[in-house]
Amino acid sequence: MLRSAGYDIVFREVPDETTLAVNIAACPFRCPGCHSPYLQEDAGEPLDEAAVEAMVKKYGGGITCFAFMGGDADPAEVGRLARFVKARWPTLKVAWYSGRETFDDAEVLAAIDYLKLGPYRRELGGLDSPATNQRFWRLLKDGTREDLTPRFWRNARVGGTRGVFRED
Repeated sequence: MLRSAGYDIVFREVPDETTLAVNIAACPFRCPGCHSPYLQEDAGEPLDEAAVEAMVKKYGGGITCFAFMGGDADPAEVGRLARFVKARWPTLKVAWYSGRETFDDAEVLAAIDYLKLGPYRRELGGLDSPATNQRFWRLLKDGTREDLTPRFWRNARVGGTRGVFRED
């Protein structure tokens, strides 16, 4: 069973979407420099259909995407809940942020619209770094993937200085 360690409305994690991002506990990867080490613990509230329903109802039509931020300990459950979201709210997009290097389970992939792959590597940075090992994909109906990673590089921080941004 997946566990939610909180959720929020976010605007940068999925380009062009207003996203309800659900933080999933029990991350198995333990990436050095992880920005959310509390997600390594197996804690939080059970994430099931009732919990998803309550979260989506809270925000109504104000969201366009539901994102699983983690869930690598049980990808099949991510897929099952993603199918629930798509069946219950057909116009809602679904995203999955995974720390896996690769993922090719066709059944899970068929239920999601966006997929972030790659563990965090401090020396390469996150999605907002042009040097990142992570990739953010839009999954297309024909089974191909469109790499949206460069969309995250706009307004990337210059030299790691907080508040100073590069302009394109």
